[in-house]
Amino acid sequence: MKSIILREIKSFFGSPVGYLVIAVFLISNGLFLWVFEGDYNILNTGYADLTPFFTLAPWILIFLVPAVTMRSFSDEKKQGTLELLLTKPLSIWEIVNGKFLGSLFLIVLAIVPTFIYVQVISNLGFPEGNIDMGSTIGSYFGLLFLIAAYSAIGIFTSTLSENQIVAFIIAVFLCFIFYFGFEAVASLVPGFSGIISVFGMQDHFKSMSRGVIDTRDVIYFLSITVLFLSFTVYKLKSFKA
Repeated sequence: MKSIILREIKSFFGSPVGYLVIAVFLISNGLFLWVFEGDYNILNTGYADLTPFFTLAPWILIFLVPAVTMRSFSDEKKQGTLELLLTKPLSIWEIVNGKFLGSLFLIVLAIVPTFIYVQVISNLGFPEGNIDMGSTIGSYFGLLFLIAAYSAIGIFTSTLSENQIVAFIIAVFLCFIFYFGFEAVASLVPGFSGIISVFGMQDHFKSMSRGVIDTRDVIYFLSITVLFLSFTVYKLKSFKA
């Protein structure tokens, strides 16, 4: 599995893809948080916290993560190397996990530079250092689990077509449904809003953003991740059969 992970990472940074993903994430966040006027501009909120960043990041990642994962198996199918990959002395689970962890590494790497925001906000606080670290740490953990779930969905959709654009569109659609769709439906059915929203990622991400790591939220994200990785394994087994 280690060879698959290293192969994925090398392929990302052996082309402009890896650098482009990191640059797009950091630049887009930076512009909305510090330059553009609006609700996401931290300097205009008057509060020393990173709530605008953790509100904006999931939406940017809805497009960014599928852009990274869309080539995982689509490219293998298009080049005719999928059959060769499946004949390697690795289980299908190891191949899928290798692809998944390689993609996850790249997205997490894009998140790391945003830690500087924490220091900047801390310095801007009054008094200096007046920042809710519990909420901030919880939000970063929530973002990590969210990225894992998005990546699993993206890896799965890459098995559905050899066309990377098709895989990208399906992944964006599924990520959008899981993050925002359940909340939207819940708002239309007030009597069952609590039951419906609990199936969406946004509800669990917001819960973790409060600074409390609830096992129910962790189990939810892990379940979504494992579910879509299992779908990927099942789909690949149908190719191997």
